[in-house]
Amino acid sequence: MNIVVCIKQVPDSTQVKVDPKTGTLIRAGVPSILNPYDHYALERALEIKAKTGAKITVLSMGPAQAIAVIRLALALGADRGILLSDRAFAGSDTWATSYALAQAIKKIGPADLIICGQMAIDGDTAQTGPGIAYHLDIPQITFCTEVDSDGTKVLVKKLIDGGHQMMEASLPALITTTMPHDYKAKYPSFLAAFHAQDKQTETWTAADVNADLAKLGLEGSPTRVGRIFPPPAREKGEIYSGSPAELATKIVEILKKENLIK
Repeated sequence: MNIVVCIKQVPDSTQVKVDPKTGTLIRAGVPSILNPYDHYALERALEIKAKTGAKITVLSMGPAQAIAVIRLALALGADRGILLSDRAFAGSDTWATSYALAQAIKKIGPADLIICGQMAIDGDTAQTGPGIAYHLDIPQITFCTEVDSDGTKVLVKKLIDGGHQMMEASLPALITTTMPHDYKAKYPSFLAAFHAQDKQTETWTAADVNADLAKLGLEGSPTRVGRIFPPPAREKGEIYSGSPAELATKIVEILKKENLIK
């Protein structure tokens, strides 16, 4: 069984900065991490590997430094790591990105199961995984908290409004995973990270995956981001002290002042 897990390197969500002139994210000097949703997706793939002996290939698209998340995935237990890195990919929206990733998956070879995180925390679009499924013309199930497979089909627990559904799909298929609220990412031991250095990583260009340049980058992106800006900083809160009666009176005064009660 062959599993492909799509991962992304993203800025640490607590330290995102925006260029006020261009409206784009400032990545230089900002610590980067493995996208948490992708980390969870990889862990689900590793569980299937432990049961079935599946081979896991991790695939990412980004600049050269994104190789760091590939190495982390290899240390966690993935078998092969591939980075798509080429100036032709610069400026790709989710449509162009999903096209490039789909082309890479075709080159990797027959993939029984593709697992993607629900979304990247630097974009929050949740569109790349479904886009890959479209380009590969395979079934997809999104928003899954649990994923299991015996090599012929995949069984998932999918979140829906007010509950969940248990769903099954024949392979090949694509799954996107979402994290439970109490999820805590696992990290490799020092020994595992040391041995992972022996695993080779590969870097592929647009030409390597036979991608149509007209479908990549800004030219191949049907959407445009007009502006990106951080939310305004919250005003510093106020702390009041006193007896319960005094605090209740103060709360009423504030609510009246804000015209929330009369």
